[in-house]
Amino acid sequence: MIPFNRPPYIGEEKEYISQAIDSHKICGDGQFTKKCNAWMEEKTGVNKALLTTACSTALDMAAILTEVGPGDEVILPSYTFVSTANSFVLRGANLVFVDIRPDTQNIDEKLIEDAVTEKTKVIVPVHYAGVSCEMDTIMDIAKRHNLLVVEDAAQGVMSTYKGRALGSIGDYGCYSFHETKNYSMGEGGALLIRDGEKADRAEIIREKGTDRSKFLRGQVDKYTWVDMGSSYLPSELNAAYLLAQLENADVINDARKACWDQYYEMLSPLADTGKLVLPVVPEECEHNAHMFYIKTKDIEERTRLAAFLREKDILAVFHYVPLHSAPAGTRFGRFHGEDRYTTDTFERLLRLPMYYGLQADDVEYICDSIKEFYR
Repeated sequence: MIPFNRPPYIGEEKEYISQAIDSHKICGDGQFTKKCNAWMEEKTGVNKALLTTACSTALDMAAILTEVGPGDEVILPSYTFVSTANSFVLRGANLVFVDIRPDTQNIDEKLIEDAVTEKTKVIVPVHYAGVSCEMDTIMDIAKRHNLLVVEDAAQGVMSTYKGRALGSIGDYGCYSFHETKNYSMGEGGALLIRDGEKADRAEIIREKGTDRSKFLRGQVDKYTWVDMGSSYLPSELNAAYLLAQLENADVINDARKACWDQYYEMLSPLADTGKLVLPVVPEECEHNAHMFYIKTKDIEERTRLAAFLREKDILAVFHYVPLHSAPAGTRFGRFHGEDRYTTDTFERLLRLPMYYGLQADDVEYICDSIKEFYR
């Protein structure tokens, strides 16, 4: 079976994990965590980057930092993972779902402003498949309405919008280093903070609401409980695994892009004849080849194609039952405007295998199998 995903592995991970064990420092914020933070700060240009236990907890921290609360509204797409919504629901906010664009599957920036009310506090753009939302428009709306922007850049590490790293454009950005992502620590994520004035509080929230980080740096003579927070620090063992990949980020990125380009080239004839739809990457976006997906005619065709590929020992998957149609979505939010593309995308989109180590022969076999199906 050609799997849908395989966690990335460079070869230096075991050595780094061994070094972490030998250092007798395996809890959070050791040398490997700090090196990961420094890599992200250098790569994105943000004031502060903090490794977390998951993108979900990075979003939790961002929600706390925005001070969103009961009665406030948060605008986001319905076509996203549940963590995007959960973090704001946990703060008591109401969700306002907006339709997506049919080309990038990102939130439709032209529909956001109509969803803004006097209760709106935060916009959460989700960069689907590592392709940026139209951030200039979104940031302009946020500025004119005095709103905060939290980028869900879970899939966006190494992607850019007009030369700026995803996650660094809004007030806060959230990365994922789950095993399904381009760079992995098994379970993990990161919070990116643009404004330096917010960095101190973010550290405190991440350290169970204490000023322990300042104490360890010698800035205070004892540490104490000063704010709300939780334990959002990952283990040094996880950070050690991740660092090996971040240090080889370009190698991984180039290999994934080669597979993505091969998929696109080999499947273009089917797209040209209207058999299926291929991904769109706007000119101002540099993507990271996080995902290669196709869109079929309808859900019936997608179901038959996925089954056909499985018979060929190829695992292709779909995802994201629209949040507004889920039981919790109807309880905690509402859909603003018309659902033209969100449900349609859910019913038609199929993700093909994509991971570091996927071979050109495998991609060729997958594409040939898809062509066979359409013949």
